[in-house]
Amino acid sequence: MSGDESARTALALRLRELRDSRWPGLRVTQGQLRDAFGVSVPLISSWESTHQIKIPPVHRLEKYAAFFATRRSLANGPARVLPLSDMTADELAEHRALLDELTRLRKNALRHQASAEHPGPIPDALHEGPWHFPDGEPITIICSQIPYEEREKISYADPSSPDYIELYKYSDLDSLFELWGHVRASNPHSLVTLRATEDLRADDLTTHVVLLGGVDYNEVTAYMLSRIELPVRQVADWEGEWGPYFEVDEDGETRRHYTVTNGSGDKVRLTEDVGFFYRGVNPDNTSHSLTICNGMHSRGVYGVVRALTDARFRDRNAAYLRDRFGDAEAYSLLTRVRVQGRVAVTPDWTVASYRLHEWPGPADGA
Repeated sequence: MSGDESARTALALRLRELRDSRWPGLRVTQGQLRDAFGVSVPLISSWESTHQIKIPPVHRLEKYAAFFATRRSLANGPARVLPLSDMTADELAEHRALLDELTRLRKNALRHQASAEHPGPIPDALHEGPWHFPDGEPITIICSQIPYEEREKISYADPSSPDYIELYKYSDLDSLFELWGHVRASNPHSLVTLRATEDLRADDLTTHVVLLGGVDYNEVTAYMLSRIELPVRQVADWEGEWGPYFEVDEDGETRRHYTVTNGSGDKVRLTEDVGFFYRGVNPDNTSHSLTICNGMHSRGVYGVVRALTDARFRDRNAAYLRDRFGDAEAYSLLTRVRVQGRVAVTPDWTVASYRLHEWPGPADGA
C-alpha cells in the first residue's frame, strides 16, 4: 500500500480497530454505536470502509473519543456517550488523547483525498475560507460606532479638531483593523467598503454585508437579527446580577451564556467573553450573504474575527465550519473567547470546550 493510500485509509482502520479491540474481551458492535451516536449502521460502516472512503465530520469523532474513553459507555443498560462533565480526570485525559489522534488522522485523510482529487497546492482559508467572496462582488463592512456622548470626550473624534481622526467613531477598532486587511487580501478584485451606521447609503445593505459589533452599538446588527430566525439572542441586561448574556433555545430549554469575570467593583476583570459568528443569506438581497461577528464585549467580537484570520487557526477553523455545516444556507456558532490580561486568545473551534452552541444542530447521517 502506498503512503498516500495508507494515509487515506488510516482513519477508517483505526475506527474499526477501536470497535473490535479497544477493550480486551469486549467487542463493540455497529448496532451499539448506532444506539449511542443516533446514526444508522450503514453510515458507521461507511466510516470504517477502506474502499468507498467516507470521512466522518469532527463532531462525530468527538462522539467516538467520548465513547471509547471509558468502558462505562457500555455499563448499566444501552450503549451511550457520557457527557464530559460526568467523566473522571483519567477519562477526560483519554478522551483528549483519542480526539487528538482521530482529528490528526482525519486531517491527513482529507489532505490526501484533496491531493488525489485536485492535484496541486491545497487552498487555504485566505483564498477559499469564509472571508473569500465571489470575485468582483461588492462587500460592505458595517462597524459598530461609539455613541455621540462618548465621542465628545475624545478630542480627536471632533471633526472641528485640526487632528480629527475619523476612525475614532468606530467602537471595535481592533476587530475592524484585523478584518479589513484580511478581507481586502482575500478579495483583491472586489470593492470593499467600510461604513458606520450613520454613513449608510442606499446600496450598502444589498452587498455582501459583514456586521461588526453587538446590538447595543450597531443598530444594523439589531435590524438584521430581527429579520432572520435564530435560536440565539443577545440580551443587554447590563443592570442584572450577572450582566448581559446570550440566550439560546436548545432541546426545549432556554439557556444563558454569561461572560466570566473576577474581582469586584473598580477591580473587576474580564477573563472570558462570549462571541457569536453567523453566516447566512442577506435578507435584503438573497443572492448575497450576511455575516455577523458579535460579542458581549469588544474582545468577544475580536476573538470571533481572529478565529478566521489568525494564521495559526484560520485554516482549521474554516475547515471545521465547512465540515460541520457543509452546504447549510445559514449557520451560527456561539464561542468562548478566553481573555488573558489585555489579550483575547483566538478560539480553536476544533476543541469542543470552546463551542457553546451550534446551529443548526447535527442532523442524523451528517
